Amino acid sequence: MEAFVARQPIMDRQQRVTFYELFFRSGLENFFDGTEYDKATADVIVNSFFVIGIKKLTGGKRALVNFTENLLINDIASILPPNLIGIEILETVEPSDDVIAACKKLKQMGYFLVLDDFVFEDRLMPLVKLADIIKVDFLNTTMADKISLVKRFGNKHTKFLAEKLEGQEDFEFAFNLGYSYFQGYYFSKPDIVVQRDIPSFKINYLMLLKEITKPVRELNFDLMEMIIKRDISISYKLLKYINCIGFQCIYRIKSIKHALVLLGQKEVMKWISLYILKGLGNDKPDVLMLISISRARFCELLAPLGGLEKHSFELFLMGMFSMIDALMDQPKPLILESLPISDEVKNVLLEGNGKYSNIYHLMLSYEKGRWESVSSFCKILHISEKEVAKVYLEAVNWTNRIILANCV
Repeated sequence: MEAFVARQPIMDRQQRVTFYELFFRSGLENFFDGTEYDKATADVIVNSFFVIGIKKLTGGKRALVNFTENLLINDIASILPPNLIGIEILETVEPSDDVIAACKKLKQMGYFLVLDDFVFEDRLMPLVKLADIIKVDFLNTTMADKISLVKRFGNKHTKFLAEKLEGQEDFEFAFNLGYSYFQGYYFSKPDIVVQRDIPSFKINYLMLLKEITKPVRELNFDLMEMIIKRDISISYKLLKYINCIGFQCIYRIKSIKHALVLLGQKEVMKWISLYILKGLGNDKPDVLMLISISRARFCELLAPLGGLEKHSFELFLMGMFSMIDALMDQPKPLILESLPISDEVKNVLLEGNGKYSNIYHLMLSYEKGRWESVSSFCKILHISEKEVAKVYLEAVNWTNRIILANCV
């Protein structure tokens, strides 16, 4: 499968590319096919940040992405770097108390807010006060409004963008009115960028990934239950996982939240991570998945033996993402750049050094049968070679149970 994103440059008053707006596309046909907006935005985010790579797509310039009311309230933007994204609030978004609160929170976190296809109404004033950019559709806005809007609301904090400019005359008119930014076919039609897709890694996966990368004390089981209940596949896999690790025969599961609470925070984080990894490698040889999962479990089990028990989940992620480049057919730096995992994990996966490096190299050495290296790293970590052999076998057996039971 392939992923598609369309991008259109946005110019400043010197006609230099300042931002890009990113659009959903389902194929090489350069138009929006009416896909439901939440899904369309989820696809744009996944394809831009997790498949193609946002810096490759925009050259490091800020990308404007449409956000619906649902995505704003669910705080999806906060998994993305604020210096690389602009939150473009669709004209269909109602300025409810929840939406205003979400936008204020995003502003406090350093995010850039844009109002799309702006037509003034008094009820929109709370959003106007928060906006960094207000976009005016030059094809569908009256001459009087094109003039009055920028005069009334334009200031050093809120700039105006003239969009859908068709020719030189439109650009000069907007320029002379004091508009700061310009977009439209006069400069460039959206061009489509294509990359290999990540199957099934969509809106629910983004929301779950956001939840599990929060500090443990902030995990919200109610929100996670709501997300999981939306997707029959995820719900089914969760119950399979519960059964696989032995809870089903002890407890009668009453709800998704009950299942999550039974698992506990660390097991929930592990299961979601595995489920996402399965989606990433959906069209890859099974052996890549088996190795990735067994590495994850091996590193997790080594954590307490090597004095890193408090970091066991990070070591689990380290093992799990150690073959992410093979699963996605992309360079590891490009993939890890946009994943919300710690710098320590990224560092060891990219550079092979840092506080997790001894366990990382022990994992690789044991897997490749480099026994002298295994002995060296065991001495450094003060772990006996017998203990390493024991936990390696336990990791392989655990992985086989998970895969054979179809729990992820």
